[in-house]
Amino acid sequence: MEKEDNNLTRRDFISRTAKTGVALVTTGVLGYWLKKRERFPGEVELSTTMNDFRVNLPANLPDIVIVRNSSPAELVKSAINELGGMSRFISRGDVVVIKPNIGWDRVPKQAANTNPEVVKTVVELCYNAGAKKVIVSDVSCNDARRCFRRSGIARAVKSVGGYVILPEKRKFKDMKLGGKVLDVWPVFTPFVETDKLINIPIVKHHNLAGATMAMKNWYGILGGRRNQLHQNIHESIADLCNFMRPTLVILDAYRILLTNGPQGGNIQDTKEIRTIAVSVDQVAIDSFGATLLNKNPEDFGFIKKGYERGLGNMKLNEMNIRKINLG
Repeated sequence: MEKEDNNLTRRDFISRTAKTGVALVTTGVLGYWLKKRERFPGEVELSTTMNDFRVNLPANLPDIVIVRNSSPAELVKSAINELGGMSRFISRGDVVVIKPNIGWDRVPKQAANTNPEVVKTVVELCYNAGAKKVIVSDVSCNDARRCFRRSGIARAVKSVGGYVILPEKRKFKDMKLGGKVLDVWPVFTPFVETDKLINIPIVKHHNLAGATMAMKNWYGILGGRRNQLHQNIHESIADLCNFMRPTLVILDAYRILLTNGPQGGNIQDTKEIRTIAVSVDQVAIDSFGATLLNKNPEDFGFIKKGYERGLGNMKLNEMNIRKINLG
């Protein structure tokens, strides 16, 4: 009997030890997964709340440079030269991503997308500054292939050695934006996996936000059902402005869309004013853009919210603004 009792004890011990080991291993694996879950493919990138591509600049530079009355290429070159040239922003070997507005299946004269000559010139300047690769992309509202083609941007970019990336589902990643409206949302990864980022919006009317310029242009980095954000559009634009801090902002106001935006269509709704403005302050550049639409910065909720959050300056009378007329 004693022998049998001893055997039962050993069996119990082995069984209980095995069960305890499985439980410990399971608990350990689960704990590791919970701790490191953001590293698994398809999981939310919980560690990311801001993408800051800014560079250190001298304090004596103007807050905004505004250049008028020449070709798109000459306007861009002159404006950037006033900030010390593109080499002040782009270093040798950099991968640069450029974000124009390419949202709509429209031709350049309809002023729904960024001017292709402006984009082309910026690509050239980046390469001249030593960039390794220059990529142009956007998450279009209409069919992306048609938008990139009819806007003239795809051809212009490729003609100077730039690369065009169309939005693909596999290149979106759910990311935590840390905003008041935008919490977790799919982001097109080329815009956050780069060395430098240049925002090149066009100035145009928007039927909900009032205008589309630099801050609103970040809608084009998002996937998902973006129309859901329209319920609180001004706050969501400010969220995006906080999430994306570009190296440089180049405001295309060569031909602007005054009404029936953002899609436009009627050339009678546009006006050629042959203007380019450059800044590193998204709020400031949008504040200037507001004046081109015969509005004040205070007329736009997203500009006010950006200013209130400390994301930039909306007080044009406080800024060092350099104006150049090439005509």
